[in-house]
Amino acid sequence: MALRFITIDSPKTAFIAGMLEANPEIVTAIRAASDVEDARRRVFRYVTDQEQRVFLNSAGAGPIETATRRAAGDVLKAVFSPYNEKKCGTSALAPLRDALTASDTAGCAPVSAGFLEEFRRLFAGVNGVASLPFDDEAARDGEPPWTDAEGERAASCRRSDELDRLAGPLHARVARYPNGLAPQHVIRRRETVTRIRGALGASARDWNDWRWQLAHVFRDERTISEFVELTDDESEAIETARTHSVPFGVTPHYLSLMERSSDRTLDHAIRAQVFPPLEYVEYIVANADQRGTSLDFMHEHETSPVAGVTRRYPLIAILKPYISCAQICVYCQRNWEIEDVTSARAIAPRAMIDAALSWFSEHPAITEILVTGGDPMLMPDASLAALLDRIAAIPHIERIRIGTRTPVALPQRLTPEIVEILAKHHVPGRREVCIVTHIEHPFELTPETVRGVTRIRRKGMSLYNQRVFTIENSRRFESVATRIAIKKIGIDPYYTFNTKGKEETRAYRVPIARILQERKEEARMLPGVVRTDEPVFNVPGIGKNYLRMLQDHAVIMISPAGERFYEFLPWDRNIEATHSYVHRDVPIEGYLRELKRRGEDPAEYDSIWYYY
Repeated sequence: MALRFITIDSPKTAFIAGMLEANPEIVTAIRAASDVEDARRRVFRYVTDQEQRVFLNSAGAGPIETATRRAAGDVLKAVFSPYNEKKCGTSALAPLRDALTASDTAGCAPVSAGFLEEFRRLFAGVNGVASLPFDDEAARDGEPPWTDAEGERAASCRRSDELDRLAGPLHARVARYPNGLAPQHVIRRRETVTRIRGALGASARDWNDWRWQLAHVFRDERTISEFVELTDDESEAIETARTHSVPFGVTPHYLSLMERSSDRTLDHAIRAQVFPPLEYVEYIVANADQRGTSLDFMHEHETSPVAGVTRRYPLIAILKPYISCAQICVYCQRNWEIEDVTSARAIAPRAMIDAALSWFSEHPAITEILVTGGDPMLMPDASLAALLDRIAAIPHIERIRIGTRTPVALPQRLTPEIVEILAKHHVPGRREVCIVTHIEHPFELTPETVRGVTRIRRKGMSLYNQRVFTIENSRRFESVATRIAIKKIGIDPYYTFNTKGKEETRAYRVPIARILQERKEEARMLPGVVRTDEPVFNVPGIGKNYLRMLQDHAVIMISPAGERFYEFLPWDRNIEATHSYVHRDVPIEGYLRELKRRGEDPAEYDSIWYYY
C-alpha cells in the first residue's frame, strides 16, 4: 500500500484523512474511545497486537518493514505514556484525540501540521505501510536485488551496476556544492583580496601577516558593505550587535571568501557563520544581565572545578587561556563568556593560569588537555610557547589538543614559527600534540588553508575537524562534500555536532532525525577513512551522547507544535547512578519547510520521519 503524498502545505483535514488511510484501525479505536484514558488503553492494546504479529512473523513482512514497525510501535507507546506526559509537561494523545474526533478541526485544540504528520507517519509505520523509498519486493522476500540464478559473474555484474546507480546521486550532489579550492573561486577571491587591500592600503606582506589581519578586523556594517552587499536584516543585526556590545567581527581574510552579491547562493554557510540573525542579537540583548547563566547551555559553571577549567570526563579536561576568536561564530557554545575580537580582557590572568595548571598537576587521572577558549592560537607566539612548555612539564599529560578555527578564519596564523612551537612537544611514543579545527563547509577552504595544514602535517601532527550540523550545511550530501574536501587536504573528520539546543540559535537548529538520516543514508556510502566522524549531541553538564547508539536516547513525546522530546541517558549510565536529560527538538515539518524555501524538494528527505 502506497501512502498518498501530503505536502507540508496541506490543510489539517488532509493530514487527518491521511492518518485514516495509513491506519484505519488505530484511528477508529481512538475515535471510539470514551475518554483519553480509554483511548490510551485501546492504542496500547493495538500496538501490542501488532508487535505479536511482527515477532510471530504472521504479518509476512520483510526485514526493513519489520524494523520500522517495531521502532514506530516503541515511539507510539512512549509518546502516549502517562509517565512521559508528566516528564515533558505536555500530552500528545489528548490533542490528537481532539483532532480525530472533532467534527470541525478549526474548533479543536490547536495542533501543527508537523504534529499531525508525525502521527500519520507513526500510524503508517506501526501498520507496516511506511512506504520507505528503499523498501522493495526483493527486500520483503529477504533476497538482495542483485541475486541472479544465472551464475556468480552475472550476479556480481548486477551488483556492480547497482552500486554505480547508488553512487550517481552522491557524485551529482557533491558537485552542486561549491569548493573554495576550485579554480574559479580561487581567482574570484584573489580579485576580492586585491580590492580589500587597495581600500586598506595594505601590501601583500601585510595581508599575509596574521597580526595585520587582527588589527583590521571588520566590526561594523558600513565598512563591510563596501566590499560585500548586505541584506537589510544583516545590516540591522550587525548594527544592533555593535550598539549593544554583542561580540562581533570578521577578519579581512574571511570577508574575502564571500560573494559580492547578498543572495547567499554560494556563500550562505560563510555568511551565516558570522552575520547573526536579528532574533539572535535581540535575544542576547534581552538576556544581557543573565548572560553568564542563561546562555551557558552546557552548564560549564557547574563543571568548572577552578577558573578556566572545564571537566566532564575522567581522562580529559578543558583549559581556556584565551576567550575570544579571530571572529565570532554566531552559535558559539561559549557565547556567554566570549569577549570581543582582540579584547584586552580575552587573555586569562597569570594567576588564573597558575591555579589551573596547579590543579592539573594535582589530578594525575587526567592524561589529556584540550587548550581552547575562544581560540588559543590568537595568543602571541611567546605566550603560547610558555603555556605549552608548562603543560608539557606535567608528567601525566600524554596529549595536548589545540582547538582553533584559524585554518579557515585566519590561516595566516599558521606560520612556520608557530608550527615549530606546537611541534616541539609532539614526541611520538611520549606525547602527542594535535589540532582540532572547525570547518563548516568546503566553500571555506582556500590555498592558504591548505598551506597551513600541510605545514602541520609535515611535522607529524594530526588535524581533526569538529563540524556543527546546522540548517546551512544539512542538505542531501552537503556533509559528504565537506568530508571529502577536508580529507583531501589532510584533516580527518572527527565529530559532527547536532546544533545545541540553545534558544537564541534556533534559526540554525536541525532535527536530530536529520543527522541520523544523513549518517545512515549519505555518510554510509563513503569509504571508511572519509566517514570517521561521529554524530553527537551535547548533553548539558554531562557531555557527548553518541547518536548512533540508540540505547542512549529515545523519543518520548511529541508536542502539539510537532517538536519531538528526546530523553538522553548520560555516557556514564552503566557506571554510576545518574539522571537523564530531556531535550525539546525543533519540528521536522518546520525544517522541511525551510529546505523547500531554499529550493530543496522535501520528498527527497521523506524517510526522515522514521529516524528516531
